[in-house]
Amino acid sequence: MSSYQFYSSKKLLELLETHQLLRISDLVLKSESELTGRTEAEIFENMKKRLYIMRDSIAAGRDNEQRSKSGMIGGEAKLVQQAAGKKLFVSEVVRRATEYALGVMEANACMGRVVAAPTAGSAGIVPGVLWAIHECWDIPEEEVVRGLLTASGIGIVIASIATFSAAEAGCQAEIGASSAMAAAAISEMRGLSPERAVNAAALALKNMLGLACDPIGGLVEVPCVKRNAFGANHAMLASDLSFMNITSVVPFDEVLMAMNNISHNMSENIRETAKGGLAVSKTGKRIMERMALQRKMGCA
Repeated sequence: MSSYQFYSSKKLLELLETHQLLRISDLVLKSESELTGRTEAEIFENMKKRLYIMRDSIAAGRDNEQRSKSGMIGGEAKLVQQAAGKKLFVSEVVRRATEYALGVMEANACMGRVVAAPTAGSAGIVPGVLWAIHECWDIPEEEVVRGLLTASGIGIVIASIATFSAAEAGCQAEIGASSAMAAAAISEMRGLSPERAVNAAALALKNMLGLACDPIGGLVEVPCVKRNAFGANHAMLASDLSFMNITSVVPFDEVLMAMNNISHNMSENIRETAKGGLAVSKTGKRIMERMALQRKMGCA
């Protein structure tokens, strides 16, 4: 019997054809069942629980009146919520995805419960996009769960060929990876073929190659939180482009190899060390000095 395991998007698409499966989520269910011994129904329900945690973290972050301990983050999602119905350049589904992505990240910054998707620093993109489309396009909840399964399938490919570690590869491995996962997920949810879903992932990640990880004070707050909002928008545009049959010249697996190449040439100062980029701007240094003083006074 042929295995359902895959470690590249090329293999993923080949297995779909071999087993005559129509969707990436179908293969992910069978692959996980083969790997863990759990039934596909059990895996599906387990993923549904994570979807509900994502929903709760959106609300927890948006409705929280507190700011993060550093004072850098708090209230952004509420501001986006209050802009509903106003004259914006973006559509309602994009506005809502932005609000939800920020909500998750505010929950994270205030020590709330979130799902790393795939990391804490990029936890807002997948839930933000999936929940916004679920609500605005009236997509059934079961299809949203399938979207999460598809996102995890793309995540398996990313983890196999490249990395999710910003310390190793910069923020391209976090925001870029999450955008790619979300782009594939919503592409399947809107009825695109597996090939088009993988293409959306390639488009999303390709345009984020080289993104630095330069967090002020080493915290997952600035610029991480707002990058999630942009990453959510990015994923939706990538899916739209794939929907329009615009194809990435470079296949997804090769985009991942390019990310590896870039990471090897990337200075450690912009790989989650807080030694470069925004972290060492005048404002960044001032904030870090203030935080250091606060820690000193707290320990006195």
